[in-house]
Amino acid sequence: QVQLVESGGGWVQPGGSLRLSCAASGSIFSIYTMGWYRQAPGKQRERVAAITSGDNTNYADFVKGRFTISRDNAKNTVSLQMNSLKPEDTAVYYCNANLSPFPISGARAYWGQGTQVTVSS
Repeated sequence: QVQLVESGGGWVQPGGSLRLSCAASGSIFSIYTMGWYRQAPGKQRERVAAITSGDNTNYADFVKGRFTISRDNAKNTVSLQMNSLKPEDTAVYYCNANLSPFPISGARAYWGQGTQVTVSS
């Protein structure tokens, strides 16, 4: 059984910073891409950033230059450093990992439970 557990959400004023972290645990053979998605009330879930096992990164246009994704392959963790936060960044942020739980199994997506990020004055 695989679990993704996020931490680090909360409230911050516009222009502030937050750091989200996510740890994958359980039966894990190999983790491929890890990433962060977010969902604001009344909106669809959207990808924020992703990082491959080789540390290639990809960012949504609306966070480029403000957010930085990183991962520690030895610890099966992924982090999202969020700077210059805006009210429109308010959402529930979800950790995502595309991984194989066993050597003979195919890869599939796993999700964390989500952590709330609120940006307001």
